[in-house]
Amino acid sequence: MKLRFLGATRTVTGSFFVIETKSKRFAIDCGLFQGVKEVKERNYTEFVVDPHSIDFVILTHAHIDHTGLIPKLCKHGFKGDIYCSHPTNELCRVLLPDSGYIQEMEVERKNRKLLRAGKLLMEPIYTAQDAMNCLPQFKGLYMDEIIELSPGIKVRLRDAGHILGSCIVEIWVEEDGKTLKLVFSGDLGNSNQPLVKDPTIIENADYLILESTYGNRLHKGTFNRQEQLESVIKYTMEKGGNLIIPAFAVERTQDLLYDLNTLYQEGRLDPKIDIFIDSPLAIAATKIFADHIEYFDSETRDLIRRGQFSLPNLKFSNTQEESMLLNERKTNTIIISASGMCDAGRIKYHLKYNLWRPESTILFVGYQAFGTLGRRIVDGEKLVQIHGEQIAVKADIRSIEAYSAHADRAGLINWLKHFTSLPKAIFLVHGEPEAQEALSDLIRQDIRIPVYIPDWMDEFDLYPIDNIESKTEVVVDDLSKAMLAEQLYLELRSEMHYMFKKAMDSSNYDAIIDSMKKIKSAID
Repeated sequence: MKLRFLGATRTVTGSFFVIETKSKRFAIDCGLFQGVKEVKERNYTEFVVDPHSIDFVILTHAHIDHTGLIPKLCKHGFKGDIYCSHPTNELCRVLLPDSGYIQEMEVERKNRKLLRAGKLLMEPIYTAQDAMNCLPQFKGLYMDEIIELSPGIKVRLRDAGHILGSCIVEIWVEEDGKTLKLVFSGDLGNSNQPLVKDPTIIENADYLILESTYGNRLHKGTFNRQEQLESVIKYTMEKGGNLIIPAFAVERTQDLLYDLNTLYQEGRLDPKIDIFIDSPLAIAATKIFADHIEYFDSETRDLIRRGQFSLPNLKFSNTQEESMLLNERKTNTIIISASGMCDAGRIKYHLKYNLWRPESTILFVGYQAFGTLGRRIVDGEKLVQIHGEQIAVKADIRSIEAYSAHADRAGLINWLKHFTSLPKAIFLVHGEPEAQEALSDLIRQDIRIPVYIPDWMDEFDLYPIDNIESKTEVVVDDLSKAMLAEQLYLELRSEMHYMFKKAMDSSNYDAIIDSMKKIKSAID
């Protein structure tokens, strides 16, 4: 069996993994690349594998970096089923058409400039209609049930605790009388968070494909995020400005509503402050959340049953006209809008009208991928470009890390340590190089499992294990020489690739030549 890494390698976005057995080829996720230009350009290239050749797709959750290229896959010939949890199925029915619409609007805006310059016009990766066309291929599955998708291939979805309907995917593949088990973590959530349940503990795996977004960081202030939010609100209102919160339409917006509701119920939120959700997508997603309370944790279900989930000063901006009216508001207003990384959507207009105002505050409550507008603002850039216009950054820039829907370094290690039988090897994905290297070192030292960090388009042959050792007995010294040799080779190849890319990016050709000569001399 082969496993190909066609996305989310040494970067957080673009999740796409292809598994090839003797009889089937299927994929886990098919997400949009976000971030720096060279990464985003992958969205426009042809798929590495022929979409016609893929038998089915399994989705871990609805976020666009995991699902955003599904319409393109279908547009270019994929005809199979798309399996996911029932909430993911419903969320994708609003997320994917919205993604297509945003791409159409962005391309239309860029084409006006290209037309005036006499240059070739762009085409969107896919349209809203393309997204609508792929929806009949979605098939919802129930959590925790082992289902045979094809002879010799079984799957079970487990709650990942990341967003509504997010899944850890367990896959059993039987070949030549032996069974191999793969586990894809998807995006793992934090424990003890409102709304969603904690990530499910997995018992065992032959191979684990593990996310590493926060592999080198610990979340701060996880036990007082409501107090932090209250403090930012009071500070901004006292300054006389607006509080602008870029937020993902799915989960992060609902987390904010949960905390704002709690502050209101406890008398800690001034009811005279106007709160706007300016995202049709977030509004639709919030309704889907309300329809699936069985996926919430017990505390949230209890609040809903007691009728303590209402916010009288909350308003929704559905139309473009209603959104534009918000640009006239100068004070006493909280605006929550998508996209969470500020690369598209209505949030860009609210930043355009508030970033330059010292009395306003921009509050980030989610991960900002390298190269995105949100990341540039968080990293302290004083001048950013929005819709072709240079905007000075004079507003206060704040972050609350406690809203992260990703497990941090400690959370990932803690989840991994709960395996009753450890994997043969771990592949780290969904992370920037620094986070992956740090997490890899920690896993090797603390848990003593071989760890690989794949590059884009890397391919691995996977073999079943007759007897998976207990985690108390697995030590590096007991690994076969063949396995150790393979591990060292892959580590060296990975480190050389990273060194080469870093030197090339900085045009440090002399360093490359010198390093290559030294390596060649050592080999000779």
